[in-house]
Amino acid sequence: MTISAGEKVPVADFPYVPYTPELDDLSACGTVANYDIAKEWAGKKVVVFAVPGAFTPTCHANHLPGYVKKYDQFKAKGIDVVAVIAANDPFVLSGWARVEGLKDKIVALTDTDADWSKSIGLSLDLSAKGLGVRTNRYALILDDLVVKHIRVEVNPSSVEVTGAEHLLALL
Repeated sequence: MTISAGEKVPVADFPYVPYTPELDDLSACGTVANYDIAKEWAGKKVVVFAVPGAFTPTCHANHLPGYVKKYDQFKAKGIDVVAVIAANDPFVLSGWARVEGLKDKIVALTDTDADWSKSIGLSLDLSAKGLGVRTNRYALILDDLVVKHIRVEVNPSSVEVTGAEHLLALL
């Protein structure tokens, strides 16, 4: 069953590679750490959007770039954290974050085996395309870990309701 507005998201420790200036040297890999949302998102307003995969056409060209461009607008509207979630490993997400210029702005979190997305009813089985189970394309606005708004793409190959402009309109 899909999580709904008014419900609290389940706790999670997402693997990720925290941004450090050393990562600007593209030969550096960084160190994997855990991102505890119970700690990091408690008492905060958070925009979290999920993509089926880093470096995939829609995610790379149409979804993430809007959040990068509109990051300052989210901050101006009181959003404390902007995070992107995908089922890729943390090193792939770190590489994608560096290519896209996320630095310390947008946090790139690994939803290992899309387990967290499954737990909120938002995983996507792309096994027929050789990609396995992934995160669906969705977006959440959270306030102190409680879902205020949820948007899920009917067609995960498009960005019709989960783009940055759509979430900004909800704030």
